[in-house]
Amino acid sequence: MSERKLVVAVGGSSGSLYARVLFDRLKELKPKWENVGVVITENGKYNWQFELGDEGWRDYPFDYYGQRDFTAPFASGSAHYDTMLVCPCSMGLMARIASGVSTDLITRAADVVLKERRRLIVVPREAPYSLIHLRNMTTITEAGGIICPAVPSFYSGATTAEEIVRTVVDRVLDLAGFELPDAYRWGESEPLDAMD
Repeated sequence: MSERKLVVAVGGSSGSLYARVLFDRLKELKPKWENVGVVITENGKYNWQFELGDEGWRDYPFDYYGQRDFTAPFASGSAHYDTMLVCPCSMGLMARIASGVSTDLITRAADVVLKERRRLIVVPREAPYSLIHLRNMTTITEAGGIICPAVPSFYSGATTAEEIVRTVVDRVLDLAGFELPDAYRWGESEPLDAMD
């Protein structure tokens, strides 16, 4: 069994489909991780219900924590959670992470991951970017985080919304260090429409 431990934070921006596809992919990857701790903001839950029409986040085999639960293991570096994914990430949440304002479990976990020199991958879902947004992205990058905007690729031949979103999610999981043998690889894979 893998020793990988991950934190997944779902922020309050639009783009709940990114979170659902990420959850689906992590469920498929179950043998490759030991624990996935999930924190969903209240706006994240609202957007999931509004955009996807259900409360499907409850149906996954993850450990769920409230935003104020500072007893969560990943609130401390001693728990050895090696990667944190923030997907999708609102600009407000990104600003709090960039400024080190640890007022809830998500921002505390991000602070821990950065101070412990572990992997933080932030998936902003916003356009256009203001100078404030860009500076916050720069700050997180300089602190060791990775900014992976929710910008899909189209060269795989993806046609459904889920397939398009998966191009981003697979990139995020690549950055997190997972082996994805079924992910589309430029110059190595057939486009999806050629596989039918």
